[in-house]
Amino acid sequence: MYLPPQFNEKDRAVAAELMRANAFASLITTDDDGLPFVTHLPLVLQERGPDDLVLWGHCAKPNAQWRHLQARPRAVATFLGPHAYLSPSVYPDLARVPTWNYLAVHCVVQARLVEAPDEKDALLKRLIGQHEPSYAQQWRDLGEEFQLKMLAGIVGFELSVVDLQCKIKLNQHRRESHVEMHARYAAGTPDEQALAAWMRRLGLQVDAMPSPEELAP
Repeated sequence: MYLPPQFNEKDRAVAAELMRANAFASLITTDDDGLPFVTHLPLVLQERGPDDLVLWGHCAKPNAQWRHLQARPRAVATFLGPHAYLSPSVYPDLARVPTWNYLAVHCVVQARLVEAPDEKDALLKRLIGQHEPSYAQQWRDLGEEFQLKMLAGIVGFELSVVDLQCKIKLNQHRRESHVEMHARYAAGTPDEQALAAWMRRLGLQVDAMPSPEELAP
């Protein structure tokens, strides 16, 4: 993705945090005609080590994407975090334009299909463990015959992350906007409030500086 230096977050722990918090991802492969093919799906992140990240997911068997992964294992997975419009009225001058602030992670992945029933069962349990642990007992109680029928209807995949980019676009290079921008985001929608929290986390100047009169003895 387009990644100006001021928005390039190089801490992989931050990227992993965003991937976990925004696990409904987009998996992008290339179809047989050379066009992008996108599936929107949950992906579970596993950290095997500081530089060894794996994403686990699955799709319905009629979905052609698993065949794309089989033929061309290199793919891209994207995660979109909080995002919101930014009005140019946050600036003290008028020669400005609107923009959109957002957090995103793009991963280049190498895919391995997960087709054996026991492996698919383990994959589903990863999803259950992340989203609804209490469902695990209900899944077990459904019985082996029903489980195998359900497992036959999906194809799983293990996506090893070979490269990633993390973009945090919060107007970091426009300090004159930060105080007003933070005030509006902090009082706004859940996404805007999340961006305000990230501004504080990044140490941006979000509190109004005292005027010379206030500093005078």
